[in-house]
Amino acid sequence: MTRLLKAEPLTAAAFAPFGDVIEVDPARSFDINDGFTTRVHGLATADSDARVILSIFQGRPRPLTVSMLERHPLGSQAFMPLGGRSWLAVVATDPTPEACRLFFVAGHQGLQYARGVWHHPLLVLEGPQDFLIVDRDGEGDNLQEAFFETALTLSV
Repeated sequence: MTRLLKAEPLTAAAFAPFGDVIEVDPARSFDINDGFTTRVHGLATADSDARVILSIFQGRPRPLTVSMLERHPLGSQAFMPLGGRSWLAVVATDPTPEACRLFFVAGHQGLQYARGVWHHPLLVLEGPQDFLIVDRDGEGDNLQEAFFETALTLSV
């Protein structure tokens, strides 16, 4: 038996309990380099007790069901798509199917999961997709997982 979880659009207000939305915001933009570059400044701040690193994750499509969540208690984790394609994010206040929310993330949007927020691993929709990741690299157990008896089916 599965439960259907419907996608909602990703907005800063809707995602605020889970972290930050990363996208171009004209209010945070200014020109640099003699006007040849626009800097969109300070869209999120990495939260970590250790070294902050940049990585590339290469996501591949998987079945649109969710039977587990993970969280990183020692640092935040940011995802920014590099290919401009839409993707999905499942988050929860507690590691239960009933607490899950599904966000449809537009290809120009990224997000940062706050420290300790339950979420599903990367969910891409169309073929392989690369993401720039900002997260923590250091000692300590920074991965906790919770598994469901009843899977969620995702509806985009």
